[in-house]
Amino acid sequence: MTSREIRRLYFENFINNRHKMIQRSSLIPPNNDATTLFVSSGMQPLVPYLLGETHPEGSRLVDIQTCLRAQDIEEVGDSRHTTFFEMLGNWSLGDYFKSEQLSWYFNFLVDKIGLDPNRLFVTCFIGDEDNEIPRDQESAQIWQKLFKSKNIDHEIVEIGSEKNGYKIGMKQGRIFYYDHTKNWWCRSGSINEMPVNEPGGPDSEVFYEFDFIEHDLSYGQYCHPNCDCGRFVEIGNSVFMEYLKTEHGFKLLPKKNVDFGGGLERLTAASLNTNDIFRIDLFWPIINQLEVLSQKKYSSHQESMRVIADHLKAAVFLANDGVVPSNKTQGYVMRRLIRRAIRYGFDLGIENNFLNQVVSIIQGIYQQDYPDLIDNQLKIEEVLTKEEKVFRQTLRKGLREFDKIINLKLKIEGKDVFKLYDTYGFPYELVIEEAFKQDIDVDQNWRSDFDVLMLDQKNRSRTASKGTFKGGLAGHEDIHKKYHTATHLMYQALRMVLGEHVIQHGSNITDERLRFDFSHPDKLTIEEIKKIEKIVNDQIKADLEVSFQEVPVGIALNQLKALGAFNDRYDSIVKVYSMTPKGQTEPFSREICGGPHVAHTNLLAENGQKFKIIKEESSSAGIRRIKAVLS
Repeated sequence: MTSREIRRLYFENFINNRHKMIQRSSLIPPNNDATTLFVSSGMQPLVPYLLGETHPEGSRLVDIQTCLRAQDIEEVGDSRHTTFFEMLGNWSLGDYFKSEQLSWYFNFLVDKIGLDPNRLFVTCFIGDEDNEIPRDQESAQIWQKLFKSKNIDHEIVEIGSEKNGYKIGMKQGRIFYYDHTKNWWCRSGSINEMPVNEPGGPDSEVFYEFDFIEHDLSYGQYCHPNCDCGRFVEIGNSVFMEYLKTEHGFKLLPKKNVDFGGGLERLTAASLNTNDIFRIDLFWPIINQLEVLSQKKYSSHQESMRVIADHLKAAVFLANDGVVPSNKTQGYVMRRLIRRAIRYGFDLGIENNFLNQVVSIIQGIYQQDYPDLIDNQLKIEEVLTKEEKVFRQTLRKGLREFDKIINLKLKIEGKDVFKLYDTYGFPYELVIEEAFKQDIDVDQNWRSDFDVLMLDQKNRSRTASKGTFKGGLAGHEDIHKKYHTATHLMYQALRMVLGEHVIQHGSNITDERLRFDFSHPDKLTIEEIKKIEKIVNDQIKADLEVSFQEVPVGIALNQLKALGAFNDRYDSIVKVYSMTPKGQTEPFSREICGGPHVAHTNLLAENGQKFKIIKEESSSAGIRRIKAVLS
């Protein structure tokens, strides 16, 4: 079955069940979403409606959303990872719930696109005793009935964690219970770190089994649906958003939502029973064109052709949505995608300009479903070919710099490779290849030295891009949330010790430290630094509760007196985070911020860490800079 047939049948299936079709959103998040560089999931553009706003098209919606996950760039090259993909979605905003959702999707898979129900396996939420959330028996019972209707055995197996799955295995199961790390959805990623007033709920995933794939023991002793060996692929996830986090635990939402997402590419691959996603009709014409251009076969050059096909497709859709290559934010990612594609073209022996010939194939694949690709054809081609021309000039400069380096030394080291990569955009693979061509020695530790420098650069680049957004986070891992929370505490402590003239002038946060710029005319004394540290550590020890409310910006600034950052532009509705001592109503800290944070401040010291200022220096005239750690 082709991807276009699956598109059509999916829309028909849900339109027949009284859903309204809505258009895709741009890959660039709307202005009020400062959490990511790109739309990376089907639900992202619909978050306001999942949180209670009324959608103009009603309570039953269906769409296909283009998505881009830049964090997967380095993974592309195997048979299933891509940066760009399309997500089938259907939504119930306080309308239908589990019974309808699971039945409709199962029937779509089996009766509409013809998947063998014997190849389908499902997962459900095992429950969470600590948060008094019961296991999702209702979904499991619905799945039992659905499999029984097709005369399929439906044994239930309790797995728990993914790690446990490698010890337990399949055990003839059809329905599997996993814990909150696999079958719970919330925006914060973890059930235990959900802030007050955050919605979430259990989810139920559907997996397709490629029975010709043998389990790879390097992943664990036994295979299970969430195993990474490639035997199973997730082809749909129904999220049942029915809980709200409160100060006293979880309570049921007055309206229960359904948020479904299913990858179109994965579904198409499953319908063909191929575990190589690049053999479907959304990729194969690109692969064929690369075979013609390179005079090489896909079977012997899979990685290079996969990278080029994925990266140029992502670049085409980014250009269509108005992104141009640059050294900042979305443009930086786009530039990296294009340059990686060109670099892999060298692997195929394609040394002349070729992007136009691939772009035209991509536009042909999608022109019926995304006619704007044809409307914007000239703009897209101009953006990509201009970058191709610039990069080929960069490569020539890199080769000249390479010659300078080898004239000064007898061996290529990791720092040389990094300089060529970072300053001249010269791919490290080409540096090593050129060294071997010219019979130049390469230090055996070049890669480890290069990786150290690259990791530091990634942290700085990621922070630079995230720093343009609210909070300045480099990620949303636990450590980033801790440092973000510590930044709020320190901001208030600075004002208490130095005075109310202290205003934030910028911050960024990595997994190693926080950095905070603020207005103050003088260098801080040792006594002032110690006072600030003590205040912050005292508030961590006091275990303040962290909560937020969404209010009009005028109320936040004038009535709540919430702190903000110098020259920040705020939306009409903002989040105000408060950190309040237990049993009190007046917070220690109240600040306009997009989040995320930990739920209570004692989590900053859960492993015995203390807040410590490690550096205080001038940033610019009248602006000081602090770097601090939890250690």
